[in-house]
Amino acid sequence: MAGLLRYVAYRSALAVPTLLILLTVVFFVLRVIPGNPIVAMVGMKAPPGYVEQLIREAGLDKPLYVQYFDYLAQVFTGNLGRSLVFGRRAVAAEIMDRLPATVELAVSAFAVSVLLGHVFGFLAARFGGRVDLGARLYAMVSYVLFIPFIGLALQLVFSVWLGWFPVAGRITPGLEPPRVTGLYLVDSLLAGRLDSLADALRHLALPSFTLGLVLSGVFTRLIRNNMVKTLGEDFVSAYRAMGFGELSVLWRAYRVAIVPTVTMMGLQLALLLQGAVLTETTFSWPGLGTLLLERIQYLDYTTVQGTVVVFVVIVVLLNVLVDVVNALLDPRVRRGL
Repeated sequence: MAGLLRYVAYRSALAVPTLLILLTVVFFVLRVIPGNPIVAMVGMKAPPGYVEQLIREAGLDKPLYVQYFDYLAQVFTGNLGRSLVFGRRAVAAEIMDRLPATVELAVSAFAVSVLLGHVFGFLAARFGGRVDLGARLYAMVSYVLFIPFIGLALQLVFSVWLGWFPVAGRITPGLEPPRVTGLYLVDSLLAGRLDSLADALRHLALPSFTLGLVLSGVFTRLIRNNMVKTLGEDFVSAYRAMGFGELSVLWRAYRVAIVPTVTMMGLQLALLLQGAVLTETTFSWPGLGTLLLERIQYLDYTTVQGTVVVFVVIVVLLNVLVDVVNALLDPRVRRGL
């Protein structure tokens, strides 16, 4: 246990400089973009004196290095500031309004990607031949799909032509369940609103399938390769020689084959947050991705910085969590420290 705790502390310490570097890049990239957020807010015809007053109030008249250290101080104290454009609303409040939508989409897409990847990978290893060739082709094609393209294609077929699913949005207005967690699926179950649950699932189907489809190719290749390798191990031959049924042997081989995929599953969950930006934009999903793109257009520094901070923190925490899980599954990882 002491070795595990030491490893967790080590990985957490390494995450701090990573976080600092990413925050620094975000800060300076935003300052390089041409334009002024105050002018974008009040318009070009606003009195110069009023514009200068707002610039002072926002702290944009300070030297760049002062703004940078003020920004870091706010981040590490949990104060993400207030929007420069939209009513000076607290950025943290805006993020908390949108975060549940992104989490719901990411988790659903992750489930889709894992399900598709494991099914196709298992079938490829089990049957080989044309099934294996088809699964490998699927893995290659799905990984290079452009999310907006496949999303628009699915909208055209299943929403416009067939009318099975809504074109966009998260839920039909008027069917929102009472807010508890902000996750419509969970809140609908807590409130016993089956109508809201069904409607939320219909809205979630296409975005989650789009994002999950693109990332499922990685799991397909991993499971297929690990299953092929595992099925060639001596213990599999021993099970068959002992008279175990084929399904029982395959299940035992599958349990061994999925262990190396734990790391990739964690990394893919982090990548889902990046893909969620494109997916949310395509399906008008009211999450952090759409919030980020909206505020970039207005040069709303504080909101963009706060949103990116949340993305970065989540990704860093997921990477640390993956390393910890690996250390739990394989003691050699923590002994290597």
